[in-house]
This record gives sequence, C-alpha cells and structure tokens, in this order.
Amino acid sequence: MQSAIEKFKTNYRLQRRIIVVLFTIVPVALLLVFSYLPLVKMIQYSFTDWDGISAHSHFVGLQNYKTVLTNPQYIQVFKVSLYYFAVAILQLALAMLLAVVLSYKVKFPNLWKGLVFFPYLVNGVAIGFIFLYFYKQNGTLDTILNFFHLDSWIKLWLGNRSTNNWAIAMTSLWRYTGYNFLLFFGAIQSVDPEIYEAADMDGANKWQQFRYIMFPAIKEIFLVNVILSVSGCLSAFDTPYIMTNGANGTSTFVIQTINTAFKFNKLGLASAMAIVLLIIIIIVTVVQRLATREKD
Repeated sequence: MQSAIEKFKTNYRLQRRIIVVLFTIVPVALLLVFSYLPLVKMIQYSFTDWDGISAHSHFVGLQNYKTVLTNPQYIQVFKVSLYYFAVAILQLALAMLLAVVLSYKVKFPNLWKGLVFFPYLVNGVAIGFIFLYFYKQNGTLDTILNFFHLDSWIKLWLGNRSTNNWAIAMTSLWRYTGYNFLLFFGAIQSVDPEIYEAADMDGANKWQQFRYIMFPAIKEIFLVNVILSVSGCLSAFDTPYIMTNGANGTSTFVIQTINTAFKFNKLGLASAMAIVLLIIIIIVTVVQRLATREKD
C-alpha cells in the first residue's frame, strides 16, 4: 500500500513537471522567434551593407555606426529630439503645477482631473490628425489669432523651419501632461493629511508646504520622468509621422530609421541606427534604476 502511494506521488509530480514544461515551451518559443532572434539578426545586419532585397551582403565593420554618429544628416535627428525634450520639461512643470493646485480644495475637482487626463487616452494617430487641422493654414489656430486681432503672428506653422518642430513637439504637451499629472497627484495624496494640518497650525504658507512636504514626495517621480523623457524624445514617431512624415527638417530618430530601411533600402545602416537607439534606452534605464534604488 505504501509503495503504491509513493508511486502515485512520483507520477503526479512528473505529470506536473511535464505540464509546466509543455505550457512554457510555446511562449518561450514565441519569445525567442519574434524577439531575440530578430535582435540577433539586426545586430548581424548592422555590420553589413545589406539592402534588404539582394541575397548577398558585404561586411563593413563599424562603418554604419560611424555614419550614424558623424554624418550631419543623421546627427540632425538628435537635434530634433531637443525640441521634444524642452517641451517635456515644460510638460512636467505644468503637470506638477496642476497636481499641486488640485490637491487643495477646488470646485469640481473630478471634472478638472478628467479634463486634464483625457488627452492621454486619445490615440497618437488621432492626435496627429487633430493637430494637423489645428495648425493648417486658416485652421483652428489661425482662426483664434484672427479673432484676437493677432494676424501678424500667423505663420505656416508646419512649413516654416523656425516653427514646425516646436509646433509638433507641443502636441506632446497636450497629450502627456495628464499622465504625469496623475503620477504627481498620486504621490502628493500619499502624504498623510495630518502633516498638512500640522503645517497649517504651525503657520506654514502654501509655498512652504509645497517646498517641504509636497516636493519631497514627488521628487523621485519627477527625476524618473525627466530621465524617461530622454528615451521618449528619441522614440517619438506616430504624431510627427502623421503630421509631416518627417519632411522639412522634422524627421525624428525613428522616422529616419524607417525611411533609411524601407525608402532608401539601407537595411544595414537602419539596423545600426536601431542598435544605437537600443543602447541609449538601456543606458537611460540603468540611470533610472540607479536614481530610484532604495536608499539605506
């Protein structure tokens, strides 16, 4: 009897292991085939001059990486990212301001929170079309300026090199402010309300409460968002692609990579660009982890 029970337990453990392995094989195989294998092949292509069509390619070493980091045509896309980063800092400041204001007693707080957060729920492609109409000649923005008799301010917003990148980057201000607002607001609300009451009793004004209570609560989140803005600015794609398709000096890193691969048939160079972006994102992630790790 005892041996039968032991045999049953052994078979049961074996069956469990087989089931676990069988259920694990499929997702692991999919992960390897559709994630890691393409990454390995992309690294391989980045050292060649493959055009994506011919059956043969030639090894060029680090030439593709040298082109990405030294050719003015590709350096320009890093400069375009600076517009998005500048707007991202403005966006974080606005989100912080809204979070602080709405943390106090205001009328219709849920309405304001919904209005601030709603743009983040809109699809990026839809936002591109919305602002494409907003910025077009005789569009919404021009109509508003005409209404306030500011006709001299009207420009070809997406056609003028002095304004097009700023105009596109400002769409992210409308799109992502609500997301950062939610993070900041949640951090502020996590502070014990009794601390604010004690500060009021001690005569602390609103600025002192923000400086010594609220800001320490959101400081780490603010730092994380600044770091993530770097990778976000480099990977901007959907909105600028819809609005200008990267024309007239508005090409972002991702748009330039796609055009290099499928428009100019330079798969090797495009792979090197993708690897450079991956390395930057890894560095940003490591910096983020170091900046947010728990202190002793």
